[in-house]
Amino acid sequence: MIEFQSVSYAFDDVPVLRDLSLSIDDGEFVLLAGANGSGKTTLLRHCNGLLEPDSGEVRVNGTPVAEDLIAARSSVGMVFQHPRDQFVAATVGADVAFGPENLGLERVEIDRRVTAALEAVNMAGREDDRIETLSGGEQSRVAIAGALAMEPTHLVLDEPFTGLDEPARRSVLERLEALAADGTGILLTTHDLRDVCGLADRVIAMQDGRVAVDGPPKRALGKLEGLEVRVPNQ
Repeated sequence: MIEFQSVSYAFDDVPVLRDLSLSIDDGEFVLLAGANGSGKTTLLRHCNGLLEPDSGEVRVNGTPVAEDLIAARSSVGMVFQHPRDQFVAATVGADVAFGPENLGLERVEIDRRVTAALEAVNMAGREDDRIETLSGGEQSRVAIAGALAMEPTHLVLDEPFTGLDEPARRSVLERLEALAADGTGILLTTHDLRDVCGLADRVIAMQDGRVAVDGPPKRALGKLEGLEVRVPNQ
């Protein structure tokens, strides 16, 4: 479980999160919607300690993130909006192995995790491919694999469909659906619910750093007017 307890955060004295309390259960597929500037990305970056709250506390599996960053970053896999922002190696295999290597795992265990993660995103056997030669959709899947290699309980994705064409979007959606079916919790930010709403257990919409809407998709969709969120045709 990821818990936000009265979390506030400001950037250059401009409030971004305002006394926000929220819990994300294990195994939930949650869509975090809202306009640009509503606080979505900032909230995600608190999940594994990339940002620290000015007040309040974030807990992962009952442990405050600030007390154990390694545990938080092992439990919450982060996928950034632009995959290139998180690549650290030239080849697919080396990049996916980076996280497990930094946990100090044995080589056999690292190789097992890399193989399993690439299989999960339909990139098996492509360890030696250079990342620069991959399509946008393939790069997104490699970024997801890098997060999965940490064997997280939650996968957190920030606008993962940005810049992808339709086949690439469909490929990433299929991977997320399969991961959710296997029990991985998914927290995904978006301002466009049309492709992903059918996969979600819950929709949370943010406005001005606060939770404006929170509920099952069918109930939440009727409450999103004025929040600059694109919704499926009703």
